[in-house]
Amino acid sequence: MNTAKPMTARKPCSAVRALKLLRGGRAAEPVQRALIWAAALTILAGPPTPVAGAETDLSGEGITMITDFTPDSPDLGWYVQNDNVMGGRSKGGFKLSEGELLFAGSTNTNGGGFSSIRTQRFKLDLSACDGIRLRAKGDGRRYIWQLQTNARNRGYPVSYWADFDTVAGEWTTIDIPFKTFVPNFRGFELDGPELDPREISELGLYIYDKKDGPFELRLQSISAYAEGEQ
Repeated sequence: MNTAKPMTARKPCSAVRALKLLRGGRAAEPVQRALIWAAALTILAGPPTPVAGAETDLSGEGITMITDFTPDSPDLGWYVQNDNVMGGRSKGGFKLSEGELLFAGSTNTNGGGFSSIRTQRFKLDLSACDGIRLRAKGDGRRYIWQLQTNARNRGYPVSYWADFDTVAGEWTTIDIPFKTFVPNFRGFELDGPELDPREISELGLYIYDKKDGPFELRLQSISAYAEGEQ
């Protein structure tokens, strides 16, 4: 698994073409049996439909902002999925306040061993960008950022994972290049397909570091960046 470490600021994308939030089925993250349950819910829910007025120009000064958790940011419809879908004992959730998202809980490797939060499905073209940028304060544990597209493996959604490290108690800017995201199915790495930034349909945040104990990660913003000319 690739690891993205805190990096210095780079030139941002000049624009994001469009963001269209969709309601309907929730895509599944392939962690063992959890994928089967969640994917089944997605299929039963049927195709998502556009939400009127959701298209938003997200261009900004300095970075291409996806959300900074302020009232002017799009409502991405975050929800929780922990390992209890497969009989696990981890606990986790999130709290939104103006300008911040708190993801916290406790992992238990006696079954599953993960906690996650994800967004509802949407459409986001990030083909002008090179990666995801997080402004985060963590606890020293390793987390996973998830992206999802329309890619499928045997009819099930394929998720794209990239690890990133946090510094305990410190706000850091973390750049996660698109090229480091690895396709996953049922928790196993795949040879492909590669991530297509034109078709981002879901964001997710995981803790799945095979450790027991409390965790806490705060996010101030989620954005996309471009490296610019070398």
